[in-house]
Amino acid sequence: MTTPTTRSPNARRIRSVVAVLLLALAAPLVMGATPTPTPPADPERSAEYWLTGAHVDAAWKTTRGAGVTIAIIDTGIAKGPSQFEGAVTDGTDVSGIGSEDGRTPLGPLDSDHGSRVASLAAGRPKADGTGMIGVAPDAKLLSISLGFGATAPVPFAKQVAEAMKWAVDHGAKVINLSFTTNTLEWDPSWDDAFLYAFDHDVVVVVAAGNRGSGTAMVGAPATIPGVLAVGGVDQHGVASKAASTQGITIAVSAPSESLLGVDANGTIETWNGTSGAAPIVAGVVALVRAAHPDMDANNVINQIIQTARPAPQATAHPDLLYGYGLIDAAAAVSATLPSVDQNPLGDLSKWIHLNRRAQAPEPAQPTSTPLAIPPLPHADTPTRATSPLIPSPDSLLYGTLPLTALTVPGILIALGVTAAARRIRSARASARQNPDD
Repeated sequence: MTTPTTRSPNARRIRSVVAVLLLALAAPLVMGATPTPTPPADPERSAEYWLTGAHVDAAWKTTRGAGVTIAIIDTGIAKGPSQFEGAVTDGTDVSGIGSEDGRTPLGPLDSDHGSRVASLAAGRPKADGTGMIGVAPDAKLLSISLGFGATAPVPFAKQVAEAMKWAVDHGAKVINLSFTTNTLEWDPSWDDAFLYAFDHDVVVVVAAGNRGSGTAMVGAPATIPGVLAVGGVDQHGVASKAASTQGITIAVSAPSESLLGVDANGTIETWNGTSGAAPIVAGVVALVRAAHPDMDANNVINQIIQTARPAPQATAHPDLLYGYGLIDAAAAVSATLPSVDQNPLGDLSKWIHLNRRAQAPEPAQPTSTPLAIPPLPHADTPTRATSPLIPSPDSLLYGTLPLTALTVPGILIALGVTAAARRIRSARASARQNPDD
């Protein structure tokens, strides 16, 4: 067996060529890019295939996200890892069990989740420029810690609503939500919270969910009109069978397999899921907003979806698995598109108007002075009750006497007429009996 020290220079060159070829055949090709091999001395950067595959490195020639703030509403961004030094500028906890600054990772199962998400969106490299780096490494981060599960005293829906409003009020221009509720519907309290973000020109990026975690179809918040829902693809640009889902609200797709992420203790781990695809897109949104500071959220979203590259296996546009296609950072940053005046992914206010039952309006209160009406006259004093068969003075005066006055003359006239008629008939009969008289 030949030891490494006795191998020939040709053998070493062959091994180097093979290593470069293996890197070149990895995921950057899946995204349709021409790979630029990273020096072997930086294996972490080499493993971030999406930087080349999604043309993030090309977008960095224009901007690296300076001046834009991304809110990470998750389990909290940990203190300590160098990737977050100078990146996290503020934070809070909305769960009731975290630290005031939102920097204590929460959750018994995956407290590192928020840190990994943040590192993909805007993690800083090492001082020498090497190591893992986020998509928008010059952007700022807000850490808002949520309590998932039954451990938090604050209901989850209320946590999310409060977190959204806090993020907007503290300068976020991009909000990342890497979770799903696995239901199409959402709590009514989210109506106002998401409208608040949209009305303040914020782009909300959400994960579509993972089939491997039991999500067959997208669930809220990915079903809310106007959000930028992100599906996941593997290193070949094909919808991930485990680390993605499907649905009509998916806007774009991004890598969701073999991702890197920084854990709370600073360790870099490999992980999968649209929880990682979403912050990649959130980072691209930050790049677009930094390159075009006057562009509103509706047009930023339009830049993202209209410049997405067609997915190889998509059968529609948009597609249930891929949305409008694979994210392309350089194209989104540099493209010049016609302006839009509404969110191309839907209008939440219209949805609320059509689907939420309006509250009945309060009855109008009178504002004019009431009309004064004089009091009615007092009623006559009631008389003693008598039998209805006995005539009363009023019935005699107004009924019996007038009736008698009219009836008696009529009777007399009728009798006179009858008597006259009898006399005439009697005379005529006598005349017939005595014709010679």
